[in-house]
Amino acid sequence: MTRRRLTPADRRAQLLAVGARLFAATPYDEVLMEDVAQEAGVSRALLYRHFPSKHALFAAVYQEASDRLLAATRFDPDATLVEQLTQGLDAHFDYFIANRQAVLAANRVLAGDPVIQTIMTDELDSLRSRLLGVLPLADDRMHDAVSAALKAWLVFVQVLVVDWLARETCTRAELRDTCIGAAVGALRPLLPEDPAADWPAVDGAGA
Repeated sequence: MTRRRLTPADRRAQLLAVGARLFAATPYDEVLMEDVAQEAGVSRALLYRHFPSKHALFAAVYQEASDRLLAATRFDPDATLVEQLTQGLDAHFDYFIANRQAVLAANRVLAGDPVIQTIMTDELDSLRSRLLGVLPLADDRMHDAVSAALKAWLVFVQVLVVDWLARETCTRAELRDTCIGAAVGALRPLLPEDPAADWPAVDGAGA
């Protein structure tokens, strides 16, 4: 079979796509660089020129995924807080479910890895900053209090969702509504007006 010649950028993108598929479907410890090279139709030497280790490939895959998630998570200032949270959570849930093994690897197998932790911290900080930008914050004191509450809430969501991916103890709708309810409950005491007059959802959990 003739190997297709690609530019370095296109080859890197191809290797990332192959790595993303394998890490999504297979536990981290079972993914071999030899498998990535074979799936991509390249030599191991070429793969290692782009990514010197499995860890480097996984970190690049996870960074790219984080960038896409942030691009897909839009907080519309004209939407209600609940609508914004629903959109953001659904975008993340879609990715987490489709890439269960990669998410579990980042949060468990590589939980102490500084590179992976930096990617996740940067993503959470970006989400917190976006949420702060659409909330009615009257002064610095309110801003700091809400910022701290959102930081804690994002960590809560991360831990809860990772546990749910490992063993689905509730439905996706119940998981989402639990996350939204926690955010609303944390923010209501800190803001002068109810940030979610449309919550709780009518007739219990959402669709």
